[in-house]
Amino acid sequence: MKKLIWVAILVLIACSHELSAQAKKWTLEDCINYAIENNIGLQRQKLQTETAEVNLTKSKLDMLPTLNFGSDANVGFGRSVNPVTNLITFKQNISNSYSLNSSIELFNGFATLNTVAANKFMLKAGLENEKITKNALILDITGQYFQVLYAKGLEDASKIQLDLSEQQLFRISKMVETGREAVSRQYEIESQVSGDRLNYTIAQNSASQAVTLLKQMLQLDNVPDFDIRTPDLDTLLISGTGFDTDSIFIIASEVLPRLKAIEYELKASEKQVAASKGYIAPRLEIGGAVYTGYYKVLSEDAEAQASFSEQLKNNNSQAVYVTLQIPIFNNYMTARNIKLAKIRKNDTELRLELEKNNLYTEIENACLNYNRGIDEYTAAEANLVFNKKSFNSVEKKFESGLVDVTDYSAAKTTLFTAETEALRTKLQLLFRRLTIQFCTTGDYENIVIN
Repeated sequence: MKKLIWVAILVLIACSHELSAQAKKWTLEDCINYAIENNIGLQRQKLQTETAEVNLTKSKLDMLPTLNFGSDANVGFGRSVNPVTNLITFKQNISNSYSLNSSIELFNGFATLNTVAANKFMLKAGLENEKITKNALILDITGQYFQVLYAKGLEDASKIQLDLSEQQLFRISKMVETGREAVSRQYEIESQVSGDRLNYTIAQNSASQAVTLLKQMLQLDNVPDFDIRTPDLDTLLISGTGFDTDSIFIIASEVLPRLKAIEYELKASEKQVAASKGYIAPRLEIGGAVYTGYYKVLSEDAEAQASFSEQLKNNNSQAVYVTLQIPIFNNYMTARNIKLAKIRKNDTELRLELEKNNLYTEIENACLNYNRGIDEYTAAEANLVFNKKSFNSVEKKFESGLVDVTDYSAAKTTLFTAETEALRTKLQLLFRRLTIQFCTTGDYENIVIN
């Protein structure tokens, strides 16, 4: 009995944890952290960085000496040379040789050193490209998060409109029952309620679709009740000061990885040009080798031969060699590689200039949009205040019978438009401000709101 009680307690605890996990409301920080840890595109970019790291390690190890061991075994038939007597023999024999050789390249026009330097810069570029992918992911998640906030704001505003209509319908229905209002007026309000319910349903579906899209961007499959925690937008302050494009661009060009990645690639391409030119120079290599072997005639009338171990000891020989290669003609391969390396370098320079122009244009548009958005938001907030006062006045007149349903509906629609515009301009301004702040820091923690 006690075991059953403990099992039931554990089941209840597990169920409560599962329900609490499903009921979790995701903040923007939660969404960003999850995306950084689990996004497939970002993980693939990290693999590219690991590839660059492997290439760097390989180029460093190319400067070390090589060491190789070799062995072969042969069974001879017919005419062959006896390595012991150096005489020609036609007897069947078996031979086995061993070799150990090592070599190191002393000079190759500094091609190896320049290749190491190029791969160092490519690794740094890979790290910056990883940051670029992460930053793009963060901004995409943030943009969709604000889309969800806007959709939920429209849903809340539509619900308020529906509640107002239902309250008026309830009041008119009671007045019709007492004979103080005509039935036709009730029908008009019922029509208004029906239209507001339709708008509310559409707003609900739009909010659900926005949440689903955010969930898909996060690549969440095992969270059926995914939803976000809506922050208190009234506590988020809107700065009345604008941003200067040149100041933001100077900071952004220093902290954002977009330019850094191409700058590292440009430095790598310069080293690659130097490395390709190195193959024009003579190449000097020094090495040494140790050889030994075993030979045995398989014929029955063969003379007695030394044992395997004795032959390996007696047949031992050593060699030291120096190799000098002077390139004269190699089918245009070296010149081709030099030319291609220069083309890649020139292309990287153009990419850097183009990316600078694109970054400046984006920052300029962001600053202009934010500065213009301040005026839009200020006007939308003032318009909302006036429309609230106007609607309250029309609502009182409607309840007194001084205005008809058409005027009441028009005032309510105008108020709804003012509310949605105030929400849109505020969220839009917040997103633009956070985007600019992100450009000046490169740190996503500066765009997180709870």
